[in-house]
Amino acid sequence: MISKIRNIFKIEELRKKIFYTLAILFVFRLVAHVPVPGIDSAKLASYFAKQASNNFLGLLDVFAGGALRRATILALGIMPYISASIIFQLLTAVIPALEKLSKEGELGRKKINQYTRYATVVITLVQSFALTKWLNSQGFVPNYGWGFIIQTMLTMTAGTMFLLWLGERISKNGIGNGVSMIIFAGIVARLPNAAIQTYGQVFVLNQMNVLQLIFILAMMVGVVLFVVLIQEGQRKIPVRYPKRVVGRKMTMGQSTYLPLRVNQAGVIPIIFASSILMFPGTLAQFAGGNQNSFLAKLAVWFAPGSTLYVLVYITLIVFFTYFYTAITMNPRDVADNLKKSGGFIPGVRPGEATSEHINYILNRIALPGALFLASIAILPIILSQQLNIPFAFGGTSVLISVGVGLDTVKKIESHLLMRHYDGFTKKGRLGSARR
Repeated sequence: MISKIRNIFKIEELRKKIFYTLAILFVFRLVAHVPVPGIDSAKLASYFAKQASNNFLGLLDVFAGGALRRATILALGIMPYISASIIFQLLTAVIPALEKLSKEGELGRKKINQYTRYATVVITLVQSFALTKWLNSQGFVPNYGWGFIIQTMLTMTAGTMFLLWLGERISKNGIGNGVSMIIFAGIVARLPNAAIQTYGQVFVLNQMNVLQLIFILAMMVGVVLFVVLIQEGQRKIPVRYPKRVVGRKMTMGQSTYLPLRVNQAGVIPIIFASSILMFPGTLAQFAGGNQNSFLAKLAVWFAPGSTLYVLVYITLIVFFTYFYTAITMNPRDVADNLKKSGGFIPGVRPGEATSEHINYILNRIALPGALFLASIAILPIILSQQLNIPFAFGGTSVLISVGVGLDTVKKIESHLLMRHYDGFTKKGRLGSARR
Protein backbone atom coordinates (compact mmCIF):
# COMPACT_ATOMS: atom_id res chain seq x y z
CA MET A 1 0.00 0.00 0.00
CA ILE A 2 2.86 2.39 0.82
CA SER A 3 4.42 1.79 -2.60
CA LYS A 4 1.05 2.45 -4.27
CA ILE A 5 0.71 5.75 -2.41
CA ARG A 6 4.23 6.67 -3.55
CA ASN A 7 3.22 5.91 -7.14
CA ILE A 8 0.41 8.48 -6.87
CA PHE A 9 2.92 11.29 -6.33
CA LYS A 10 5.24 10.05 -9.09
CA ILE A 11 2.64 11.07 -11.70
CA GLU A 12 2.94 14.85 -12.11
CA GLU A 13 -0.57 15.39 -13.48
CA LEU A 14 -2.20 13.35 -10.71
CA ARG A 15 -0.02 15.00 -8.06
CA LYS A 16 -1.10 18.47 -9.23
CA LYS A 17 -4.78 17.45 -9.22
CA ILE A 18 -4.56 16.12 -5.65
CA PHE A 19 -2.77 19.19 -4.30
CA TYR A 20 -5.19 21.49 -6.13
CA THR A 21 -8.15 19.64 -4.60
CA LEU A 22 -6.63 19.85 -1.12
CA ALA A 23 -6.01 23.60 -1.56
CA ILE A 24 -9.63 24.22 -2.58
CA LEU A 25 -10.89 22.15 0.36
CA PHE A 26 -8.66 24.17 2.69
CA VAL A 27 -10.27 27.38 1.38
CA PHE A 28 -13.70 25.82 1.96
CA ARG A 29 -12.92 24.94 5.58
CA LEU A 30 -11.43 28.40 6.14
CA VAL A 31 -14.51 30.23 4.81
CA ALA A 32 -16.79 27.84 6.76
CA HIS A 33 -15.68 29.63 9.96
CA VAL A 34 -16.64 33.16 8.83
CA PRO A 35 -19.72 34.04 10.96
CA VAL A 36 -22.85 35.91 9.93
CA PRO A 37 -23.12 39.06 12.11
CA GLY A 38 -26.01 39.43 14.52
CA ILE A 39 -26.52 35.75 15.56
CA ASP A 40 -25.83 34.32 19.01
CA SER A 41 -23.73 31.39 17.78
CA ALA A 42 -23.16 29.98 21.29
CA LYS A 43 -26.91 29.49 21.88
CA LEU A 44 -27.32 28.02 18.39
CA ALA A 45 -24.51 25.50 18.93
CA SER A 46 -26.06 24.50 22.26
CA TYR A 47 -29.43 23.95 20.56
CA PHE A 48 -27.86 21.65 17.95
CA ALA A 49 -26.02 19.71 20.62
CA LYS A 50 -29.27 19.01 22.49
CA GLN A 51 -32.10 18.81 19.95
CA ALA A 52 -31.13 18.91 16.28
CA SER A 53 -29.03 15.79 15.91
CA ASN A 54 -31.65 13.69 14.08
CA ASN A 55 -34.02 16.20 12.49
CA PHE A 56 -33.85 18.02 9.17
CA LEU A 57 -31.65 20.79 10.57
CA GLY A 58 -29.15 18.12 11.54
CA LEU A 59 -29.24 16.86 7.94
CA LEU A 60 -28.62 20.39 6.64
CA ASP A 61 -25.72 20.74 9.07
CA VAL A 62 -24.18 17.53 7.69
CA PHE A 63 -24.24 18.95 4.15
CA ALA A 64 -22.91 22.29 5.42
CA GLY A 65 -19.99 20.64 7.22
CA GLY A 66 -21.05 21.99 10.64
CA ALA A 67 -21.39 25.56 9.33
CA LEU A 68 -25.09 25.78 10.22
CA ARG A 69 -24.55 25.22 13.94
CA ARG A 70 -21.81 27.88 13.86
CA ALA A 71 -24.06 30.33 11.94
CA THR A 72 -21.46 31.08 9.25
CA ILE A 73 -21.89 32.42 5.72
CA LEU A 74 -21.84 28.80 4.46
CA ALA A 75 -24.66 27.78 6.83
CA LEU A 76 -26.85 26.49 3.98
CA GLY A 77 -23.91 24.70 2.39
CA ILE A 78 -24.40 23.10 -1.01
CA MET A 79 -27.90 21.81 -0.14
CA PRO A 80 -29.78 24.44 -2.25
CA TYR A 81 -27.86 23.31 -5.35
CA ILE A 82 -28.62 19.66 -4.58
CA SER A 83 -32.31 20.53 -4.17
CA ALA A 84 -32.31 22.44 -7.48
CA SER A 85 -30.57 19.53 -9.23
CA ILE A 86 -33.14 17.06 -7.91
CA ILE A 87 -36.00 19.34 -8.98
CA PHE A 88 -34.66 19.59 -12.54
CA GLN A 89 -34.07 15.84 -12.70
CA LEU A 90 -37.73 15.33 -11.85
CA LEU A 91 -38.89 18.08 -14.23
CA THR A 92 -36.83 16.60 -17.06
CA ALA A 93 -38.82 13.39 -16.73
CA VAL A 94 -42.23 15.13 -16.94
CA ILE A 95 -41.63 18.23 -19.14
CA PRO A 96 -41.05 17.32 -22.83
CA ALA A 97 -39.07 20.53 -23.56
CA LEU A 98 -36.53 19.79 -20.81
CA GLU A 99 -36.35 16.12 -21.83
CA LYS A 100 -35.57 17.17 -25.39
CA LEU A 101 -32.96 19.65 -24.13
CA SER A 102 -31.26 16.95 -22.04
CA LYS A 103 -30.82 14.80 -25.15
CA GLU A 104 -29.08 17.55 -27.15
CA GLY A 105 -25.65 16.59 -25.87
CA GLU A 106 -23.19 18.91 -24.14
CA LEU A 107 -24.99 22.11 -25.16
CA GLY A 108 -28.27 20.90 -23.68
CA ARG A 109 -26.61 19.83 -20.42
CA LYS A 110 -24.94 23.24 -20.11
CA LYS A 111 -28.31 24.95 -20.58
CA ILE A 112 -29.95 22.80 -17.89
CA ASN A 113 -26.99 23.42 -15.58
CA GLN A 114 -27.46 27.17 -16.09
CA TYR A 115 -31.14 26.89 -15.17
CA THR A 116 -30.11 24.86 -12.11
CA ARG A 117 -27.80 27.67 -10.96
CA TYR A 118 -30.60 30.23 -11.30
CA ALA A 119 -32.89 27.96 -9.29
CA THR A 120 -30.12 27.58 -6.68
CA VAL A 121 -30.08 31.36 -6.13
CA VAL A 122 -33.86 31.45 -5.69
CA ILE A 123 -33.90 28.45 -3.32
CA THR A 124 -31.02 29.91 -1.27
CA LEU A 125 -32.82 33.25 -0.90
CA VAL A 126 -36.01 31.50 0.24
CA GLN A 127 -34.20 29.16 2.65
CA SER A 128 -32.08 31.95 4.13
CA PHE A 129 -35.22 34.07 4.71
CA ALA A 130 -36.94 31.10 6.40
CA LEU A 131 -33.80 30.52 8.47
CA THR A 132 -33.83 34.12 9.72
CA LYS A 133 -37.45 33.67 10.84
CA TRP A 134 -36.59 30.45 12.65
CA LEU A 135 -33.50 31.95 14.31
CA ASN A 136 -35.60 34.83 15.61
CA SER A 137 -38.38 32.51 16.87
CA GLN A 138 -35.79 30.55 18.89
CA GLY A 139 -34.24 33.68 20.40
CA PHE A 140 -30.89 33.42 18.61
CA VAL A 141 -31.03 36.98 17.15
CA PRO A 142 -30.68 39.82 19.70
CA ASN A 143 -31.52 42.63 17.22
CA TYR A 144 -33.96 41.35 14.63
CA GLY A 145 -35.11 43.55 11.75
CA TRP A 146 -35.09 43.99 8.00
CA GLY A 147 -31.44 45.01 8.10
CA PHE A 148 -30.53 41.65 9.62
CA ILE A 149 -32.84 39.77 7.22
CA ILE A 150 -31.40 41.34 4.05
CA GLN A 151 -27.83 41.04 5.30
CA THR A 152 -28.25 37.35 6.16
CA MET A 153 -30.00 36.52 2.87
CA LEU A 154 -27.27 38.17 0.80
CA THR A 155 -24.33 36.71 2.73
CA MET A 156 -25.71 33.16 2.81
CA THR A 157 -26.64 33.28 -0.89
CA ALA A 158 -23.17 34.55 -1.75
CA GLY A 159 -21.66 31.82 0.44
CA THR A 160 -23.60 29.04 -1.29
CA MET A 161 -22.73 30.30 -4.78
CA PHE A 162 -19.06 30.65 -3.77
CA LEU A 163 -19.17 27.06 -2.54
CA LEU A 164 -20.68 25.97 -5.86
CA TRP A 165 -17.87 27.79 -7.68
CA LEU A 166 -15.27 25.98 -5.55
CA GLY A 167 -16.91 22.67 -6.43
CA GLU A 168 -16.75 23.47 -10.14
CA ARG A 169 -13.03 24.30 -9.79
CA ILE A 170 -12.42 20.86 -8.27
CA SER A 171 -14.40 19.11 -11.02
CA LYS A 172 -12.44 20.96 -13.71
CA ASN A 173 -8.89 20.98 -12.32
CA GLY A 174 -8.90 18.58 -9.36
CA ILE A 175 -9.75 14.97 -8.65
CA GLY A 176 -13.31 13.68 -8.25
CA ASN A 177 -16.70 15.39 -8.36
CA GLY A 178 -16.38 18.86 -6.81
CA VAL A 179 -19.76 19.06 -5.05
CA SER A 180 -19.36 15.56 -3.63
CA MET A 181 -15.82 16.31 -2.45
CA ILE A 182 -16.99 19.42 -0.59
CA ILE A 183 -19.74 17.47 1.19
CA PHE A 184 -17.23 14.71 1.95
CA ALA A 185 -14.75 17.23 3.41
CA GLY A 186 -17.46 18.73 5.62
CA ILE A 187 -18.39 15.30 6.98
CA VAL A 188 -14.77 14.27 7.59
CA ALA A 189 -14.06 17.58 9.35
CA ARG A 190 -16.61 16.62 12.03
CA LEU A 191 -14.91 13.30 12.87
CA PRO A 192 -12.10 14.66 15.12
CA ASN A 193 -14.63 16.51 17.29
CA ALA A 194 -16.81 13.37 17.48
CA ALA A 195 -13.77 11.30 18.50
CA ILE A 196 -12.86 13.81 21.24
CA GLN A 197 -16.44 13.80 22.57
CA THR A 198 -16.49 9.99 22.62
CA TYR A 199 -13.16 9.91 24.47
CA GLY A 200 -14.54 12.33 27.05
CA GLN A 201 -17.70 10.26 27.53
CA VAL A 202 -15.66 7.10 28.16
CA PHE A 203 -12.60 8.23 30.09
CA VAL A 204 -13.61 11.58 31.64
CA LEU A 205 -17.36 11.71 32.27
CA ASN A 206 -17.82 7.91 32.61
CA GLN A 207 -21.04 8.10 30.57
CA MET A 208 -19.92 5.05 28.59
CA ASN A 209 -17.89 1.99 29.44
CA VAL A 210 -15.16 0.34 27.37
CA LEU A 211 -17.47 -2.47 26.22
CA GLN A 212 -19.88 0.08 24.75
CA LEU A 213 -16.97 1.78 22.99
CA ILE A 214 -15.83 -1.54 21.49
CA PHE A 215 -19.41 -2.24 20.40
CA ILE A 216 -19.63 1.18 18.69
CA LEU A 217 -16.31 0.67 16.88
CA ALA A 218 -17.44 -2.77 15.72
CA MET A 219 -20.72 -1.26 14.49
CA MET A 220 -18.80 1.43 12.57
CA VAL A 221 -16.67 -1.17 10.80
CA GLY A 222 -19.75 -3.30 10.08
CA VAL A 223 -21.70 -0.33 8.69
CA VAL A 224 -18.85 0.64 6.35
CA LEU A 225 -18.47 -2.93 5.07
CA PHE A 226 -22.23 -3.21 4.57
CA VAL A 227 -22.38 0.10 2.67
CA VAL A 228 -19.46 -0.86 0.42
CA LEU A 229 -21.09 -4.24 -0.31
CA ILE A 230 -24.41 -2.70 -1.33
CA GLN A 231 -22.98 0.35 -3.10
CA GLU A 232 -20.81 -1.87 -5.30
CA GLY A 233 -23.54 -4.49 -5.78
CA GLN A 234 -24.79 -4.91 -9.34
CA ARG A 235 -27.11 -7.14 -11.29
CA LYS A 236 -25.41 -7.80 -14.63
CA ILE A 237 -27.79 -8.42 -17.53
CA PRO A 238 -25.97 -10.09 -20.47
CA VAL A 239 -26.14 -8.16 -23.76
CA ARG A 240 -24.94 -9.39 -27.15
CA TYR A 241 -24.11 -7.53 -30.35
CA PRO A 242 -24.15 -9.59 -33.60
CA LYS A 243 -21.67 -9.32 -36.45
CA ARG A 244 -22.31 -6.25 -38.59
CA VAL A 245 -21.03 -4.84 -41.86
CA VAL A 246 -20.00 -1.18 -41.48
CA GLY A 247 -18.90 0.19 -44.86
CA ARG A 248 -16.47 -2.39 -46.18
CA LYS A 249 -15.51 -3.74 -42.79
CA MET A 250 -16.99 -6.61 -40.83
CA THR A 251 -17.27 -5.96 -37.09
CA MET A 252 -17.11 -9.02 -34.85
CA GLY A 253 -19.92 -9.88 -32.49
CA GLN A 254 -19.47 -8.83 -28.86
CA SER A 255 -20.79 -9.99 -25.51
CA THR A 256 -21.10 -7.49 -22.70
CA TYR A 257 -23.52 -6.76 -19.88
CA LEU A 258 -25.86 -4.05 -18.65
CA PRO A 259 -25.04 -3.19 -14.99
CA LEU A 260 -28.04 -2.41 -12.76
CA ARG A 261 -26.98 -1.12 -9.36
CA VAL A 262 -28.69 -2.42 -6.23
CA ASN A 263 -28.74 1.11 -4.78
CA GLN A 264 -29.68 2.93 -7.97
CA ALA A 265 -31.28 5.87 -6.10
CA GLY A 266 -28.23 6.72 -3.97
CA VAL A 267 -28.85 8.93 -0.95
CA ILE A 268 -31.77 10.87 -2.51
CA PRO A 269 -34.60 8.85 -0.83
CA ILE A 270 -33.21 9.66 2.63
CA ILE A 271 -33.10 13.38 1.77
CA PHE A 272 -36.67 13.35 0.46
CA ALA A 273 -37.98 11.39 3.47
CA SER A 274 -36.19 13.67 5.95
CA SER A 275 -37.58 16.75 4.19
CA ILE A 276 -41.16 15.51 4.50
CA LEU A 277 -40.81 14.50 8.15
CA MET A 278 -39.52 17.99 8.90
CA PHE A 279 -42.95 19.51 8.24
CA PRO A 280 -44.82 18.37 11.42
CA GLY A 281 -42.26 20.11 13.64
CA THR A 282 -42.25 23.19 11.40
CA LEU A 283 -46.04 23.42 11.44
CA ALA A 284 -46.05 23.03 15.23
CA GLN A 285 -44.23 26.35 15.56
CA PHE A 286 -47.42 28.08 14.38
CA ALA A 287 -49.20 26.71 17.45
CA GLY A 288 -47.08 28.89 19.73
CA GLY A 289 -47.29 27.78 23.34
CA ASN A 290 -50.57 25.89 22.95
CA GLN A 291 -49.54 22.29 23.73
CA ASN A 292 -53.13 21.00 23.27
CA SER A 293 -53.44 22.07 19.64
CA PHE A 294 -53.49 19.50 16.86
CA LEU A 295 -50.24 20.81 15.36
CA ALA A 296 -48.43 20.47 18.70
CA LYS A 297 -49.71 16.89 19.12
CA LEU A 298 -48.68 16.13 15.54
CA ALA A 299 -45.14 17.27 16.32
CA VAL A 300 -45.06 14.96 19.36
CA TRP A 301 -46.27 11.98 17.34
CA PHE A 302 -43.59 12.59 14.70
CA ALA A 303 -40.81 13.49 17.11
CA PRO A 304 -37.45 12.03 15.94
CA GLY A 305 -37.00 8.61 17.54
CA SER A 306 -40.69 7.88 18.15
CA THR A 307 -42.15 4.62 16.85
CA LEU A 308 -44.45 6.40 14.38
CA TYR A 309 -41.53 8.51 13.13
CA VAL A 310 -39.39 5.42 12.46
CA LEU A 311 -42.20 3.53 10.69
CA VAL A 312 -43.13 6.48 8.46
CA TYR A 313 -39.43 7.14 7.80
CA ILE A 314 -38.91 3.57 6.56
CA THR A 315 -42.07 3.70 4.43
CA LEU A 316 -41.07 6.99 2.79
CA ILE A 317 -37.54 5.76 2.06
CA VAL A 318 -38.88 2.61 0.36
CA PHE A 319 -41.38 4.65 -1.67
CA PHE A 320 -38.86 7.25 -2.81
CA THR A 321 -36.33 4.53 -3.68
CA TYR A 322 -38.75 3.03 -6.19
CA PHE A 323 -39.86 6.48 -7.36
CA TYR A 324 -36.37 7.89 -7.94
CA THR A 325 -35.11 4.65 -9.51
CA ALA A 326 -37.95 4.90 -12.05
CA ILE A 327 -36.97 8.52 -12.77
CA THR A 328 -33.24 7.95 -13.24
CA MET A 329 -33.38 4.55 -14.99
CA ASN A 330 -36.01 4.44 -17.72
CA PRO A 331 -36.27 0.84 -19.03
CA ARG A 332 -37.96 2.01 -22.24
CA ASP A 333 -35.05 4.34 -23.12
CA VAL A 334 -32.52 1.59 -22.36
CA ALA A 335 -34.42 -0.87 -24.55
CA ASP A 336 -34.62 1.68 -27.41
CA ASN A 337 -30.89 2.42 -27.20
CA LEU A 338 -30.08 -1.31 -27.31
CA LYS A 339 -32.34 -1.78 -30.32
CA LYS A 340 -30.79 1.15 -32.19
CA SER A 341 -27.26 -0.13 -31.57
CA GLY A 342 -28.18 -3.68 -32.60
CA GLY A 343 -27.81 -5.14 -29.11
CA PHE A 344 -30.18 -7.64 -27.54
CA ILE A 345 -30.63 -9.61 -24.33
CA PRO A 346 -30.40 -13.38 -25.03
CA GLY A 347 -33.83 -14.99 -24.89
CA VAL A 348 -35.70 -11.65 -24.88
CA ARG A 349 -37.23 -9.99 -27.93
CA PRO A 350 -36.02 -6.41 -28.67
CA GLY A 351 -38.31 -3.47 -27.97
CA GLU A 352 -41.22 -3.70 -25.53
CA ALA A 353 -40.29 -7.17 -24.23
CA THR A 354 -36.77 -5.94 -23.38
CA SER A 355 -38.23 -2.91 -21.59
CA GLU A 356 -40.53 -5.13 -19.49
CA HIS A 357 -37.65 -7.51 -18.70
CA ILE A 358 -35.40 -4.67 -17.45
CA ASN A 359 -38.28 -3.13 -15.48
CA TYR A 360 -39.00 -6.49 -13.81
CA ILE A 361 -35.37 -6.88 -12.72
CA LEU A 362 -35.19 -3.24 -11.53
CA ASN A 363 -38.24 -3.74 -9.31
CA ARG A 364 -36.75 -6.92 -7.86
CA ILE A 365 -33.37 -5.39 -6.92
CA ALA A 366 -34.87 -2.06 -5.78
CA LEU A 367 -36.39 -3.70 -2.66
CA PRO A 368 -33.07 -4.78 -1.06
CA GLY A 369 -31.67 -1.35 -2.01
CA ALA A 370 -34.59 0.37 -0.27
CA LEU A 371 -34.30 -1.79 2.85
CA PHE A 372 -30.56 -1.11 2.90
CA LEU A 373 -31.13 2.66 2.84
CA ALA A 374 -33.80 2.42 5.53
CA SER A 375 -31.62 0.33 7.85
CA ILE A 376 -28.66 2.70 7.49
CA ALA A 377 -30.90 5.75 8.07
CA ILE A 378 -32.63 4.48 11.23
CA LEU A 379 -29.58 2.80 12.79
CA PRO A 380 -28.31 5.94 14.63
CA ILE A 381 -31.87 6.77 15.73
CA ILE A 382 -32.47 3.34 17.25
CA LEU A 383 -29.07 3.13 18.96
CA SER A 384 -29.02 6.68 20.32
CA GLN A 385 -32.68 7.16 21.30
CA GLN A 386 -34.06 3.68 21.89
CA LEU A 387 -30.99 1.94 23.35
CA ASN A 388 -29.30 5.05 24.83
CA ILE A 389 -26.03 4.37 22.99
CA PRO A 390 -24.44 7.50 21.48
CA PHE A 391 -23.92 6.52 17.84
CA ALA A 392 -23.87 9.15 15.09
CA PHE A 393 -22.02 7.17 12.41
CA GLY A 394 -24.83 6.31 10.06
CA GLY A 395 -27.48 7.62 7.73
CA THR A 396 -26.64 10.16 5.08
CA SER A 397 -23.10 10.92 6.25
CA VAL A 398 -21.75 7.38 5.96
CA LEU A 399 -23.43 6.81 2.58
CA ILE A 400 -21.90 9.98 1.15
CA SER A 401 -18.48 9.36 2.72
CA VAL A 402 -18.18 5.79 1.45
CA GLY A 403 -19.63 6.64 -1.97
CA VAL A 404 -17.31 9.60 -2.54
CA GLY A 405 -14.34 7.66 -1.18
CA LEU A 406 -14.95 4.75 -3.57
CA ASP A 407 -15.43 7.10 -6.53
CA THR A 408 -12.22 9.02 -5.75
CA VAL A 409 -10.19 5.82 -5.36
CA LYS A 410 -11.48 4.59 -8.74
CA LYS A 411 -10.45 7.86 -10.42
CA ILE A 412 -6.96 7.70 -8.88
CA GLU A 413 -6.66 4.06 -9.91
CA SER A 414 -7.57 4.89 -13.51
CA HIS A 415 -4.70 7.43 -13.57
CA LEU A 416 -2.31 4.81 -12.16
CA LEU A 417 -3.32 2.16 -14.67
CA MET A 418 -3.01 4.57 -17.60
CA ARG A 419 0.59 5.21 -16.54
CA HIS A 420 1.13 1.44 -16.06
CA TYR A 421 1.47 1.60 -12.28
CA ASP A 422 -0.07 -0.86 -9.85
CA GLY A 423 -3.62 0.10 -8.92
CA PHE A 424 -5.25 -0.33 -5.53
CA THR A 425 -7.20 -3.43 -6.54
CA LYS A 426 -5.49 -4.67 -9.70
CA LYS A 427 -2.18 -4.37 -11.51
CA GLY A 428 -1.28 -2.37 -14.58
CA ARG A 429 -0.93 -4.63 -17.57
CA LEU A 430 2.49 -3.34 -18.50
CA GLY A 431 3.59 -2.22 -15.04
CA SER A 432 6.21 -4.87 -14.32
CA ALA A 433 7.62 -4.72 -17.85
CA ARG A 434 8.02 -0.94 -17.87
CA ARG A 435 9.60 -0.79 -14.41
